[in-house]
Amino acid sequence: MRTRVGVAVTAIVAAAGLYAFSPRSMPQFEQTRIPVDKMQLNSIVRTSAGLVAAGELGQILVSRDDGASWQTARQAHARQAPITRTTFAANGTGLALGHEGWILRSTDGGLSWEESAFEQSNGEPLMSAARLPSGEWLAVGAFGRVLRSVDDGKSWQPHTIPGLSDWHLNSINGSADGRQWLITGEAGTVLRSEDGGVSWSVVPPFYKGSIYGAVQLASGTWVAYGMRGNVHFSQDGGRSWQAARVQAPVSTYAHELTDDGRLLLAGQGGVVLASQDDGHSFQVIRKEGRASLTGIHRQADGSLLLTSDSGLQRYKPTTRSADATQGRGTPHTTTGAS
Repeated sequence: MRTRVGVAVTAIVAAAGLYAFSPRSMPQFEQTRIPVDKMQLNSIVRTSAGLVAAGELGQILVSRDDGASWQTARQAHARQAPITRTTFAANGTGLALGHEGWILRSTDGGLSWEESAFEQSNGEPLMSAARLPSGEWLAVGAFGRVLRSVDDGKSWQPHTIPGLSDWHLNSINGSADGRQWLITGEAGTVLRSEDGGVSWSVVPPFYKGSIYGAVQLASGTWVAYGMRGNVHFSQDGGRSWQAARVQAPVSTYAHELTDDGRLLLAGQGGVVLASQDDGHSFQVIRKEGRASLTGIHRQADGSLLLTSDSGLQRYKPTTRSADATQGRGTPHTTTGAS
């Protein structure tokens, strides 16, 4: 009996061994997919390499097919500090800004990045940067922090702007000709420059809340946007400001200009606002979900790519929503694919 059992066990073991080492085809692994529709993304821009999006855990992603698929950019120093903003200058240099005073630099459209600053000790985020006509860069961030680079973003030093308090600074934006510049921030902070960012003056506060961004329109009008539907416009280079009429009292964090002259603002609650009258008034053209929209990019076909705290979303404005921005028909809520 024992002999028969032993022979049977030996046969089973031998068969298992033959099966384990026998040649056979392996199933194909599913292609890895970056879940951009579920990631927190804070910025999206188009560069010579394609679309570049960035956000949580130091992620920088590149798409060469208009957002259909994404790949991870190469980083010489991988960290997990959130990235708040990416920006690219006309000379091709790009910067990614983040928490911990983190600055990354790219010269190939965002495909690869080198670290040029990181200060883990204070943990203060940088929020925005711009290359001035002089070739110098300024980066601004929390607690009134300003950094300056004179070697095209390779190294950075603290920079002092007279009259600046320790309020958080959220954005730095320039006019198309590079002459006028605005820095905007917390507690209604606005600084303006008329000499390409060489000197700055503090604008008397016209609003007590945070201002998250600003943009100059083709007409020369400046528009500054911020908390709870507070949008203001200036027709004298930022010296004085008037409140715009805004249909929804939501905070707005990003802007985009369209080919037909409209200004789009994106913000809380999946809201996109549009203005057809130089920022004097804004109507809701999209309201969907609860996500806070952090970045906006208009595609060639008129559709919008929207970064948010809950992933990348897509939205195609309808004819009726476009009519609403031009005062034709009743503004309404539209639904876009996400």
